[in-house]
Amino acid sequence: MPASPSTARAINDRLALRLLQQEGPLTAGQLKQLTGLSRPTVADLVERLTASGLIAVVGESGEQRRGPNAKLYGIVAGRAHLAALDVRTEGVSVLVSDLLGRVLAEASAPIGDGTGTGPAVEQAVGLVERVAEEAGTGRLHTVGIGAPGLIDPADGELRDSTGLPAWHRRLVAALQERFPEARVSVENETNLAAVAEQREGAARDRDTFVLLWLGLGVGAAVVLDGTLRRGASGGAGEIGFLPVPGTAGLPSATDCDGGFHSLAGACAVVELAAEHGLAAPAAAAHEPRAAALVRRAAGAKAPEPAAARFLDALADRVALGAAAAVSLLDPGCVVLAGEIGRAGGDALAARVQDRLARMSPLPTRVRPSALGGGAVLRGALLTARDRAQDDLFAPPRR
Repeated sequence: MPASPSTARAINDRLALRLLQQEGPLTAGQLKQLTGLSRPTVADLVERLTASGLIAVVGESGEQRRGPNAKLYGIVAGRAHLAALDVRTEGVSVLVSDLLGRVLAEASAPIGDGTGTGPAVEQAVGLVERVAEEAGTGRLHTVGIGAPGLIDPADGELRDSTGLPAWHRRLVAALQERFPEARVSVENETNLAAVAEQREGAARDRDTFVLLWLGLGVGAAVVLDGTLRRGASGGAGEIGFLPVPGTAGLPSATDCDGGFHSLAGACAVVELAAEHGLAAPAAAAHEPRAAALVRRAAGAKAPEPAAARFLDALADRVALGAAAAVSLLDPGCVVLAGEIGRAGGDALAARVQDRLARMSPLPTRVRPSALGGGAVLRGALLTARDRAQDDLFAPPRR
C-alpha cells in the first residue's frame, strides 16, 4: 500500500534533516542529489522545514550561478538545548549542548559521602541550572542521565540498588520538576559508554561488541547487530555477579562479593598490586588508587618484573569475565573501559587478548577505551540528541 501524501512528506523531511545533521549545510541541489527526490519535492520540503524553524539559510555555496539552489541550508542548532549528566557516587558532571550536540558549557562538582539526600539533589540540580545559564538558556528540551545501577525497562526508572546513594533516584524527579517541559531519562552508565564507543570510539567499526567496565565495580554492555541489548529486566551485563574461580565463595542475589567483582573490582585490584609488592600511590582527586596503580604498571616502557607480573595476574582475572561473554555472545570485540580498563591501555588489552586466544576458539579483538573518562557523558549527550531529534524531526501530530 503506497504511503499517503502526508506520510511521504514526513519521510522526506526526516531524510533531509538527517542528511543535514550528518553532512552539515547543503544546497537544495545537493539535497536533491543525495535524496534522489525531484526538484519540486525538495523545494517543498525546504520551504516546510524553514517555516517550522528547523532549518535556515546559513550561507551560500561556491557555485558561480546564483539562485535558489546556491543557498546553503543548515539545521537551526539553537532550536533546542540538551543536557547530559554523568552521575557517580561521589559527584556529578554536566554539560549542555545545542541540537547538533555542540557543547556550550560544562562543569563538575563533588558531592561528599556525608551529604544528605535533599542537599545532594539540590547541589546536582543547581549545577545543571548553572551550566544551562552559562550556555545561554533557561530551558532544556531533553536531559540524558548516566548512572550506575539497574534501569527498570517497564518504567525507565533507576532501581533502588544496595550501595548506591539515595539521591541518585531522587535526581530524576527533581530535574523533571525544575525543567517541566524537558524529557528526562536515565540509562545505565556502562550502556552509555558503549553507545559512545560505538559512535565515536574504539568500536566505530563494530556492529557487535561487548564493553567491559572495570572501575569501582565491574559491569558489561552488550551491543548486538548495532543495537544495545538491555535484557528482560534491564540487567544484561551484570557481570559482577558472574561466579568465577578464585573467589572465596559465591555471589548472592543481593551481593556480588564472590563473583567476578571480587576479582576485578577496584578493591581487589589494589590488593592484587600489594601482593606483587607495588605500593599504592597517594590518593589523587582525578584518579582512583586502583587505576593509578594499573596506569603506573602499564605505562612504563620497560616495566619492572613486579609490575609485569601484576599486569599478567590482572589480565588473568579480567580474561575470566571476558571469556564468559565471548563464549556466550561471540562478539568479536571486547572494549576495556572504566577507570581501570582505560588505565591499562594497550598493555592490559594485549594481555587479555592473548589469554582469550588460548581459552576460546572464537577470534576476539580486545581494545582499550578510546574516549577516556568522558565516555559516559558523551554517551548521555548522544542519547539525548537522538531523542530530541526524534521528537523535533517527527511529523506533526494531528
